[in-house]
Amino acid sequence: MQNKNIFIIGPLGAGKTTVGRQLAKKVHFVFYDSDHEIEKKTGVSVATIFEIEGEEGFRVREQNMIAKLTQLDNIVLSSGGCSILKPENRQAFASRGTVIYLRASLETQLKRTNQRKGTRPLLDIPDPYQKIIELDKIRSPLYESIADYTYNTDIDSPHEIADKIFETLFNHPS
Repeated sequence: MQNKNIFIIGPLGAGKTTVGRQLAKKVHFVFYDSDHEIEKKTGVSVATIFEIEGEEGFRVREQNMIAKLTQLDNIVLSSGGCSILKPENRQAFASRGTVIYLRASLETQLKRTNQRKGTRPLLDIPDPYQKIIELDKIRSPLYESIADYTYNTDIDSPHEIADKIFETLFNHPS
């Protein structure tokens, strides 16, 4: 692995944070979740930021946090599902580390995000499945455009996915 960072991207409910934490332990890197770091810095939830500043206000905060975190070394960073929309974030991910795209079926995304109702502002609407479909059409090509490796998280456990990523990145002869 030539870069000293691992960036995990993908849609809501793909398991980015869970896989990222396990992978960071396995490779002895520091784990960051961009949404959690924004919450720590502001002292309020992402949902509250959306409520007060709107999505655009949150996106500015997110871009600033990603710019800061991607400058670090030896980290695993799990990013918010929408972070991929900003070209600046895609550039930071692609140029400063290895990008792992965690993919999940639309059904899996809906099932997993329904378990965390109220914490996903974009899906706090009458028809979240339709929103997941819309987001997927826009985001999937962007995720794919910068991904170094892609893993489907529908069947394998987060631990199994972390093991697969580890094997790919650290046990493959260069």
